[in-house]
Amino acid sequence: MSLTITVFVSLLIISLISTPSMSSLESFVFGGCSQLKYISDSPYESNVNSLLTSMVNSASFTNYNNFTVQSPSSSQDTLYGLFQCRGDLSNGDCARCVASAVSQLGTLCLDSCGGGLQLDGCFVKFDNISYFGMEDKTVVLKKCGPPIGFESDSFTRRDAVLGYLGGSDGSYKPYRVGGSGDVYGVAQCVQDLSATECRDCVSDAIGRLKTDCGPAAWGDMYLAKCYVRFSERGAHSHGGNDNNNDEEIEKTLAILIGLIAGVTLLFVFLSCLRNACERGKDGK
Repeated sequence: MSLTITVFVSLLIISLISTPSMSSLESFVFGGCSQLKYISDSPYESNVNSLLTSMVNSASFTNYNNFTVQSPSSSQDTLYGLFQCRGDLSNGDCARCVASAVSQLGTLCLDSCGGGLQLDGCFVKFDNISYFGMEDKTVVLKKCGPPIGFESDSFTRRDAVLGYLGGSDGSYKPYRVGGSGDVYGVAQCVQDLSATECRDCVSDAIGRLKTDCGPAAWGDMYLAKCYVRFSERGAHSHGGNDNNNDEEIEKTLAILIGLIAGVTLLFVFLSCLRNACERGKDGK
């Protein structure tokens, strides 16, 4: 039994190392709500609850979906919503991220007719006006790191990474990652955009990053329908969240390793005790 526990804990450690930290995926990036409010216990509130529930359920099977919830009594109660997860997430991680986003959105935008929330791993939005398939390059968040200098090799690699994220190879991917040396980048469009609209949005985000952040060590540019992020290795763009998550994982691993050691010692002790008892019986 002790050996089984040891193996289980070992597998748990492996899963922690190989799986993205959910606390990181659920990190708040930005959010906003419409000023217009709906009446409690109204058909619109019922549609909001139905829509958000559908988002969470659908996220278990796909990393993007959009919904239109219509009310038979009034066209004014029609609701539009979508969710999207980061392109590298599993269905399980996507579902957990969307569930967290929906929960936070419900608190942030209580009784609001519309709202959107971006977490590190997913994005959710609902509104009473359709926005599907419409380009929107409004800047919703911009963050820039400390300068590294235009003569830095990292600056040259950054431009190479941003060029790839902009689709310089001519291919269309709503989620793209790229790296050059110690510079890493990621870009993603909301998937209701066409390939042309996606490239246009990402290109605009890249241009704004180069202009607004200059020779920064890292930069985040979130537009309403896409985002682009780049970072030097070791540079973090979310206020140290990555460092905090690493510390949490290290503490968890330390506890689990200690547990393994304790279980192993207990197993050895019980084995020795059993052997001693058997020798005692043989002596009789």
